Amino acid sequence: MKLLRNLVLLLLAIGISGCGYNAMQRQDEAVKAAWSEVLNQYQRRADLVPNLVATVKGYAQHEEQVFTQVANARAKVGSIQVTPELANDPAALAKFQAAQGELGNALSRLMAVSENYPTLKADGLFQNLQAQLEGTENRITVARQRYVQSVQDYNSMIRTFPNNLTAKMFGYTVKPNFSVQNEQAISSAPKVDFGGAAPAPAASAH
Repeated sequence: MKLLRNLVLLLLAIGISGCGYNAMQRQDEAVKAAWSEVLNQYQRRADLVPNLVATVKGYAQHEEQVFTQVANARAKVGSIQVTPELANDPAALAKFQAAQGELGNALSRLMAVSENYPTLKADGLFQNLQAQLEGTENRITVARQRYVQSVQDYNSMIRTFPNNLTAKMFGYTVKPNFSVQNEQAISSAPKVDFGGAAPAPAASAH
């Protein structure tokens, strides 16, 4: 009986492996890891906001509208409860992405303010924060692209035969992804040349 039981378990393990279960497990973990990196980079950006605002305020006290926009956008990002389930809920993911896009736009407007204040642009602390923000935005882009690709790979795997049968049996479902529309909206946000070349001065909000 013991030998028969072991043989059944062995055949079951071989069957599960052959129908894609192990590959789904690995791909699901890859998606989770990619999502964690997205969250890490967005948090890194959020952590830069207070110092950026404080530094700009030191030279541009009259830009209250911009400061308010940044504060409100950061508050909206902070109000979203980030749970493991968020990435699996299309509506929650869309809300998360929209909030992050709004913060990105507000930060772009904040950085554009510096064009009206040469002394601010020359401030060493501001230049350092500017460089940190540029690096963070680049990391966000890379992390988001990796997440998008991971979700696409996972979804393709569980929707193809015979993996779809295994996915249904073990409860694997299609994951939502960042929307193309929101990605385009974010990519068309106001741009700031972090490299030092001066773009056209932004209109000052008083």
